[in-house]
Formats: sequence, structure tokens, C-alpha cells
Amino acid sequence: MSEGYSSSAEERLRRWRLVLGDHAEAEIGLSLTEDDQRMDAALDALYDSDRQGGLGSSAPSVARWLGDIRSYFPSSVVQIMQRDALERLNLRQMLLEPELLAAVEPDVHLVANLLALKNVLPDRTLETARMVVRTVVDELQRKLTNPLRQAVTGSLHRAGRNRRPRLHEIDWPRTIRANLKHYQPQYRTVIPETRIGFGRQRAALRTTILCIDQSGSMASSVVYAGIFGAVLASMPALKTHVVAFDTAVVDLTEHLHDPVELLFGTQLGGGTDIARALTYCQGLIRQPQETILILISDLYEGGNRNELFQRVTSLLGAGVQVVVLLALSDSGAPSFDRTIAATLAGWGVPSFACTPERFADLMAAAIDRRDLGQWAAAEGIVTVRSE
Repeated sequence: MSEGYSSSAEERLRRWRLVLGDHAEAEIGLSLTEDDQRMDAALDALYDSDRQGGLGSSAPSVARWLGDIRSYFPSSVVQIMQRDALERLNLRQMLLEPELLAAVEPDVHLVANLLALKNVLPDRTLETARMVVRTVVDELQRKLTNPLRQAVTGSLHRAGRNRRPRLHEIDWPRTIRANLKHYQPQYRTVIPETRIGFGRQRAALRTTILCIDQSGSMASSVVYAGIFGAVLASMPALKTHVVAFDTAVVDLTEHLHDPVELLFGTQLGGGTDIARALTYCQGLIRQPQETILILISDLYEGGNRNELFQRVTSLLGAGVQVVVLLALSDSGAPSFDRTIAATLAGWGVPSFACTPERFADLMAAAIDRRDLGQWAAAEGIVTVRSE
């Protein structure tokens, strides 16, 4: 057996030992190093909590555990362990103590938990919570802003083109391509009989409404939707509204300049009245045929289902482009009301889960008025079919 294979085999045994816990040490026959023993203790505290007693009730114990997992595991694993600690051990003190919160690895799921707890966070913790949320928001904005801007701007330019542009408004690459048949060899030039321009854009070429379900299962989607709403609102050619709802409706549009304030204006959890939310959104619409309404919801309607259907048919009849995102997150499609989704699909309203990375292309396709069902199929996204 070669030395390389032996090293590889020992590494596999080491990993199995860490996965299975100290009761498997004798059977595996491998002793852990001092660092691995600390790593093993951090895993035991969380995943063998019934036997080991968990992380302990004291803040120092939790702080020490947070420090250990950040020392011995990569960031992606740390985030998973923190999430498991909140779910398995109900470790609310991780979020209630500013010193502990400052030691936590920030991510979207942590932000969702903080937003859900914002009304019970003590004042001394709330400012730390805002700092954590802003850290995550800033990171996501750096990652997601440029792709969304580029995709939407390109589509808006196409939507704003006219056939009688002024000289400074001419889109020369498209104009040349459109007139290649008029090429004059003797002059070695193209006669631009058809001129294509970007045109002078109106104050808003499109109205976009993000209507966000605040129920607990949609927590990560709320975070991403708030960030995307802020980016869209920064584009003059779009008029953007962000509306959040449970059994009540809150218009967060005035906070679009600061996505952190917008997110702290949401209230995660509670019931769901989609029909009421759509009624409010319909009141915001001035140019139906120039409006894209994106309903981000798992469609579990707690209000009047018939009124929901009536509201959707009214929007569609007026020419509003309606899209349902069952999730806007990296977690895939959640549980959702398949009957409502299938009914909407029969009326031409696509329903599917969308990752944050694909949202930019989704917006571009919607602005271009492409068939979003075909777009989703081309992207490998599964859409709900009509019954």
C-alpha cells in the first residue's frame, strides 16, 4: 500500500471518526490530534446534545463554542452549524446577547432569524443586530447588483427604442445590422434607410411591484426581495414598489433607499391574506400594460381564495404581467399550495422557485415580454403545470 493511499485512508478514517463521535473511536482505531479533539467536542456539543448536555446555559460556554467552530471549520460549515444550533437547541441567547451575536458568522438565514426576533431583541442587542444585517446586505448587494442592473438596463433599452431617433439617440450597431442589405460596394458604406435608436426614455418605462409574503417559510425570500427591490428602485427607468403582507399589508416603498431599514420594516410570521395584498397592489397601478407584478409567496391563502382568483383575473384582464415566485432563495421550492398554483398556471401565470442568481435574467425576460414558462424551461427551472 503506497504512502499516498495510506494518508488518504487515514484522512477518511479521521472524518468518519468525527462524524460518528467518540463512541466509535475504539472500532475505527484512530486517535485524534489535540486540534481534532477540540473539533470533536464542538460537534458533540451540538449533535450529541441529548447525551452531552448541549452547549450549556452560560454565555461564556456559547461564546467559546462559537469561537471554536469558527476556528476549526470553513465559513459555509459554520453557518450550517449555527443554523442547526438555533433549530436543535433553541439557542435564542445566541441572538439576544450582543457579544455572542458579534461572534456569529453572518448569513441570510441569520438575518431572517434576527428579523423574526426584532421586536423582542433588547436595546443593547438591536444595534448589533442592525450591524450584522447590514454586513449581509452589503455583501449581497456587491454580488447581485451589477448582474441585475445590466440585465434590466439592456431590456429597458430595447423597450425604449424608436424608429425615428435623433442623431445622438441612434443605436449604431443595431442600425448597421438592420441595413446591411443596403450596403453600397462602390461607396463602401451602408445606407441607413432604417434607423434604430434608444430613444428618450420616459420617466419610467416599466412599473415593478414586488409583493412579498411575510409568513415564516418565506423568511429568506423576504431578505433577497428587499435587496432586489432596493436595486430596482435605484434605476430611473423603473418605478418600483415593495409591498409586504401577512393578514395586513405594509407598503415599504419609502424605505427602498436603505434595504436594511426596509427589512426591519417587515414582520416575519403570522397569517396570510394574498387577496388583500393584491387588492392593495392593484391600487398602485397606473399603466397596467407596463406593469410587472411579482408575487413572492407559497400561495397558502388564509383569506378568501375566490377573492384571490378574482383579483388575479382582474389584473390579467387589465394587461398586468403577473409572476409567482414560490421562493426567492437558494433553498429550492418550499411546500406550497399546488391547487392555487395550478389554477394560476392555467391562466398563464407562471409559478416557480427562483434562485437569487437567476432573478436578473427573470426580470430581463419579463421586461422583454418573453414567455416566462419557456424561459424557465430553458433555464432548467420546473414550473407548476395547470391541472
